[in-house]
Amino acid sequence: MLDPRLEYSNRLDSHLNTLSAKDLLHKKIGNAKLLAVIAGLLFAYLCFSRNLFPSSWMLIFIAVYLTLALLHELILRAKTRAATAADYYRKGIARMEDRWAGTGQTGDRFRAEDHVYAEDLDLFGKGSLFELLSTARLPMGENRLADWLRRPSPKPVVLARQEVVAELRQKLDLRESVALTGESLRVRLDPASLVGWAEQAPGLPGNIWRGLAFALAAAAVAAGVYYFFSSAVWPLLLILLLEASLQRQLRKRAEAVLDGVACNAEGLVLFANILELLEKEPFTSPQLQKLCAPLKEHPQPASQIIRRLARIVYWSDARHSLLAHLVDIPFLYTLQVGFAAEAWRLRWRGRMRAWVDVAAEMEALLSLATYSFEHPADPFPDFVEDSSGTFIGEALGHPLVADTRCVRNGVQLDKDTRVMLVSGSNMSGKSTLLRTIGVNAVLAMAGAPIRGKSLHLSPVTIGTCIRRTDSLQQGRSGFYTEILQIRRVFQLTEEGTALLFLFDELLEGTNSKDRRIGAEGLLKSLLNRRAIGVVTTHDLALTEIAESSNGQIRNMHFEDQVKDGEMHFDYKLREGV
Repeated sequence: MLDPRLEYSNRLDSHLNTLSAKDLLHKKIGNAKLLAVIAGLLFAYLCFSRNLFPSSWMLIFIAVYLTLALLHELILRAKTRAATAADYYRKGIARMEDRWAGTGQTGDRFRAEDHVYAEDLDLFGKGSLFELLSTARLPMGENRLADWLRRPSPKPVVLARQEVVAELRQKLDLRESVALTGESLRVRLDPASLVGWAEQAPGLPGNIWRGLAFALAAAAVAAGVYYFFSSAVWPLLLILLLEASLQRQLRKRAEAVLDGVACNAEGLVLFANILELLEKEPFTSPQLQKLCAPLKEHPQPASQIIRRLARIVYWSDARHSLLAHLVDIPFLYTLQVGFAAEAWRLRWRGRMRAWVDVAAEMEALLSLATYSFEHPADPFPDFVEDSSGTFIGEALGHPLVADTRCVRNGVQLDKDTRVMLVSGSNMSGKSTLLRTIGVNAVLAMAGAPIRGKSLHLSPVTIGTCIRRTDSLQQGRSGFYTEILQIRRVFQLTEEGTALLFLFDELLEGTNSKDRRIGAEGLLKSLLNRRAIGVVTTHDLALTEIAESSNGQIRNMHFEDQVKDGEMHFDYKLREGV
């Protein structure tokens, strides 16, 4: 297996060397262009003012300048590509050195306050799990990865993902190519709207009307040529009148077809480029071959078909230009482009959803593969069969906490110990422990490696109650917010999968006596519903609940020490109270 840090450093150095060489060459060619212009102007003076040389010799200078201009553009593209590649590996090294927060895709658009664990576990936002994981280039890839984090997947799906990620993590060249393709494109692509547009009912009449529009445009050209040579304007006016009538009937329908694409040409080009990379990549695992099969079901690869749509969208965008307005009536430009889009849609409408799904799935898998490659010490979890719930982790750490500051702890929740009741003072590490367990459960159920020495778990749903805030607008106190969140977590027990619940400072808004009564009743009810979990508290009265639980509830604690008037914590989880 490659050493990720060494491999990234070597590739970064290689791309930086390329960038330096291309930059130097770019400057030299720029200077050569300037000299060619000066020499050309001097030669033009000698040709036209002094008649020393034939004027046709100017073509030599024009050809030289155009050749240099082409080389200049090609070198600029190579320079931009090298700079993008260097930036790709800089970001990878930054992730491995825990300097990544605020440099990637935050996934803020996926945030939802009413989600049963996403906000508590920092799945989205600056410095979030999504930002650490996501390398997606397309919105559909981001959407798919976010779905995996927000919704635990079934065990067979997770195991299949683990196998695929294990193959993809060694394909660094593929991941680099995906990162570099279309690096300068401005992407606007809504996958749901694109699929919806492709599957809509026809918005324009059939081929007869398309043929009529083409015939009228050709007739307008012929009538214009006839008018130029004969001055007979009536044929041209008659055809323009017929075209105006056709425009009046179909223009709005054509515009509706074109405006419904919900993406720009650049977004479709990037989509096509990524599909082409997947079409050409030789995958060995049956899962990946099956996943990419829809791209090759037709003699024309999906990437070529999407590029054709990109050209149509480019033509559609051009209809807003002044030139397009001038030729719209004689050439029926809007109708011609609308009919082209409609013909594309009618032919490929049944395949767009599958192509979008392939891109979404592969981008999400490549994100997990990147994370797996960059964290070679992080293993995949092992799944066990236990309908009542199992979560046994050794030396678990939080993936969002830097290695230099990460204190790891073991966790055991199984048929013997159903609940860990963790006590300790504020700032002792209780909330971080809950988030460590929760985030590793999310990673495990998404098909990613976990941060720890090992993790054995059964398939679980996840429910948390860690952050609680007052809301003046909604008229909710922090305690009421906690009750609502606990109710949402409790409802997860009806889904048929074991529940992993994580409660921080349970029922903090009540007095000690009521807190104990409420907590004991809640935990007993959860234990009767195939649930396992961890509860934290600073109220030692709650630790007495374990005494009447027949060993199902186990007391654990974090310690603190006062030295020289300051509190110190080692964040190590210990047995007992």
